Parts: sequence; structure tokens; C-alpha cells
Amino acid sequence: MSTSQLIILIIVGLASGLLSGVLGVGGGIIVIPALIFILGLSQHQAQGTSLAFMVMPVGILAVWKYWKEGYVDWNFAFVLAFTFLIGAYFGSILSVHISGRTLKKIFGVLMFVVSIKMIFSK
Repeated sequence: MSTSQLIILIIVGLASGLLSGVLGVGGGIIVIPALIFILGLSQHQAQGTSLAFMVMPVGILAVWKYWKEGYVDWNFAFVLAFTFLIGAYFGSILSVHISGRTLKKIFGVLMFVVSIKMIFSK
């Protein structure tokens, strides 16, 4: 890893952590495009790397703050965590059989659809 790559990763990590804490979004929304377009990773590498850093307890401090303010529904969180674990496992099995080009398009369409829905919903 070069010094410039390290600096970019630090900036991307801080930005994605900040946005995750402020908006509650997954860091992958920021990290995956940055890894692809700035650092040149493939779609598969970016997704694998994004999942690898999220395995660690990256959101503990943000969750603690939201919990202190009464903004965490633990029942929902536990169900989502369990089902996310299962979905992520099977999704990763599926993902490695999809071409990088197709995977990139699927990711882009998903981000576009979610963005439009968020912008135009009440």
C-alpha cells in the first residue's frame, strides 16, 4: 500500500464513518465507489473489502450514542442482524458467480433507485 493510497483510505474511512453516523447509511455506499473509481479495485474486490471492514465493530460508538438518545429499536435490530447474516452469506455465494461488469451495473441501479425514492418520497 502506497502513502497516497493510505491517505485516500483514511479520508474515505472518515467520510463513510461520518455519513454513517449522521445518516445511518452503510459505509459501503461511500466505500465501494471510492475503492472502484479512486483506487481501481474491481467490483468484487470492493464489495469483499467493504464487507471485511464492516465485520469489525465499526458502528459501536454510533449505536451507543443513538441508543442513549432512545433511537434504537433492539427488536428490529436483532431480527435485521440475524437475517442480514443469512442474506449476506447467500448473497456472497451468488455474487462470485456474476461478472464484475454486471455486478457494477446492479449496484449502480440499486443506488440510483434508492436515491430517486429518497429524493421524491414524502
